[in-house]
Amino acid sequence: MNKTKQQAAGGTDAEIAVSARNVTMDFGAPIPAVDNASFDVEKGSFLTILGPSGSGKTTLLRMIAGFQTPTSGTITIGGKPVDAAPAHRRSVGMVFQKLALFPHMTAAENVAFPLKMRRVNPADIPGKVETFLNLVKLDGYADRRPHELSGGQQQRVAIARALVFEPELLLLDEPLAALDRKLREEMQLEFRRIQKELGVTTINVTHDQREALVVSDDIIVMDNGKIQQHAKPVGLYRAPNNLFVAGFIGISTFMDGVATNEGIKIGNDMLIGTLTKGVKAGETARGAVRAEQIRIAPSSDALGSLDMMLEGQVEDVIFEGERLTYVVASDRLPDVKFQIYHHDPHEFDLFEPGAAVSFGWNGRDMKVFPCHPQ
Repeated sequence: MNKTKQQAAGGTDAEIAVSARNVTMDFGAPIPAVDNASFDVEKGSFLTILGPSGSGKTTLLRMIAGFQTPTSGTITIGGKPVDAAPAHRRSVGMVFQKLALFPHMTAAENVAFPLKMRRVNPADIPGKVETFLNLVKLDGYADRRPHELSGGQQQRVAIARALVFEPELLLLDEPLAALDRKLREEMQLEFRRIQKELGVTTINVTHDQREALVVSDDIIVMDNGKIQQHAKPVGLYRAPNNLFVAGFIGISTFMDGVATNEGIKIGNDMLIGTLTKGVKAGETARGAVRAEQIRIAPSSDALGSLDMMLEGQVEDVIFEGERLTYVVASDRLPDVKFQIYHHDPHEFDLFEPGAAVSFGWNGRDMKVFPCHPQ
């Protein structure tokens, strides 16, 4: 097999399972559905394509699957063009939001179906089906039909069916979107466990930022057909490339002003921050600081040593179960509402609406972005 390699971090060669170069899909709308996308997916890794509705993520996945042909650019799987073989003969498993299980078949029969279509030796099929039902923790459910299974169990059958013929590539098209939150979070961990156990290269599409951060080795963020950033989850979260990524991942407070070498100036107030690529002193800019990076306390003395401190008043307190979110206003910045996560889960009643508080952050935690498109 033709194997494509790239130089990976640390100086070692990493085998590339999927490669996209300058891929565009233009349906004739004002902007292309996918615009000049280029990226590589290492063999055995889990990549998530993340973005809002209409960002182009599903179109990109469909081109990787071979269901749509790019207007321009190339996509290879295992070093071979994606259109080198018809879709049904490619070594690609897929799980969709609509699971498309056969209602008249049992779980075992659904899982066996792709093996029969590939003319696997009938004597080998029962053992393979049992192995993959066990993998997704459905041993004992082989004889049940889809209507006799819960949503999560149906999802597991779909996963087993997509993996039973041991594909080179697994594609996931928002398969968890229809599940309730608790089950969705459980299945996210299951996807991660199964992918790590099998080592199958996986590309997942979702609009759920938590899912992307939980399951992925790498994340691509898309908007308006363009790749906005491609990074490891921690790097993506801590160092967003631009305003869109900063706003789409996590909860941030944004402040408009004029960039300086120290941060951003709003009126007569200098807010300490870190300038990102493309920001020039004297130009309009927007600062962004994440809710968990702002510290809040009854007084400035209680905050300790921070680069930036403000006085304010709590306007609202939002209980989210595992945390509280404070909405805080400051007379110095009347147009800004700061969202701040509580950092002590044992004292949820620390500040009530109307309480006077001090809050602040370190300069490295507020990113200053250019307001013009990048």
